[in-house]
Amino acid sequence: MKYGSFLKDVFICSLGAYGGPEAHFSVFLDQMVVKKKYLTEEELVELVALCSILPGPTSTQALVSIGYKNGGPLLGFLTMIVWALPVLMVMTALSFLYQFLSFQGISSGVLRFIGPMAVGFIIVAAFRIGRKVVKDIPTGALMLFGAVTTFFIRAPWIFPVVLLIGGAVTIFLSREKGIWNKIKLAPPWGYLFVFAVIAVLAIVLATVTDIRMFQLFESFYRYGYLVFGGGQVIVPVMHSELVEVRQYITNEEFLTGYGLVQGLPGPMFSFTAYAGGMAARDSGIFVQIMSAAVSGIGIFLPGVLLIYFVYPVWEELKQIKAVKISLTGINAVAGGLIAVAAVILMKASGFQIENLIVTAVSVALLMSRKVPAPLIVVAAILGGVFV
Repeated sequence: MKYGSFLKDVFICSLGAYGGPEAHFSVFLDQMVVKKKYLTEEELVELVALCSILPGPTSTQALVSIGYKNGGPLLGFLTMIVWALPVLMVMTALSFLYQFLSFQGISSGVLRFIGPMAVGFIIVAAFRIGRKVVKDIPTGALMLFGAVTTFFIRAPWIFPVVLLIGGAVTIFLSREKGIWNKIKLAPPWGYLFVFAVIAVLAIVLATVTDIRMFQLFESFYRYGYLVFGGGQVIVPVMHSELVEVRQYITNEEFLTGYGLVQGLPGPMFSFTAYAGGMAARDSGIFVQIMSAAVSGIGIFLPGVLLIYFVYPVWEELKQIKAVKISLTGINAVAGGLIAVAAVILMKASGFQIENLIVTAVSVALLMSRKVPAPLIVVAAILGGVFV
């Protein structure tokens, strides 16, 4: 097939896909299924299911899978570049926002409403995901377990642990028989080998050196292979490590970046470019840009390598019942992580009346589904300028 035509459609998706994975999938359905027929609706649903049981950016992996299906690994890789690069470049530029305001003599107070607005986005995400993943008492208990555990234990290692516990619990409680049905798999092991080698090298370099870019790449690469779901799920993990533990950026700066990405199309994981750039802002322009770049590469690379490894054997893999069963518990715990993130971030932002009003108005507008997210972001910025 002609790569140019396909990549043009990917670019169209990147310009119109606002919100989280659920909103992205509706854009994919319209552009890639209905209009261009690169795959059937049933195939898209199955790809969404596949990407949901893999760690990493769900909507990005789904779109890369469509590229892989139509043109192999090369088109899959180009798909990721066209989909993610535009918003990564914008978020890299926004990582210089605070320096720009300081240089111009403008108070950073003009951004003060973006943080409370971002908390509103997280509250709505927690509500919608919680409503989706809590199906019975066990899943409700797992969501509560995830929230309470990560509220009191803020170390980065706790997040993958509670997610794995959630998956294990639902497998243990399952009454279905033969969930570990045996199947024959012949995946391309080379991609998994590359994935593992990069992970090990990143850990070694981040441990034995004090180079910030190595540390950032290791952190974001680790997020990329340990976090399930969309950009909202990664928020508590990133906040714990970058703000609370390593103190690379402040809570206000973190929330500003998360709020700004809500007004941009494309993958929400692009927030990592802003965070990576901000974390290296005292090391010069070149290092800041490079840190943003390696952070963006780090978050997307493991998910793409895992898709390359799994997609060729997806038809066989989806026959393993335990895989789908474990996802129920993993998603429930992830809902708890997002819920507690809303509490922690609101607490860190402060409970001033104006902050609470901005958060409440943001929640109301988002729940109404009548006001697009970019307009809410613009309103928060204008409010900071004129109020």
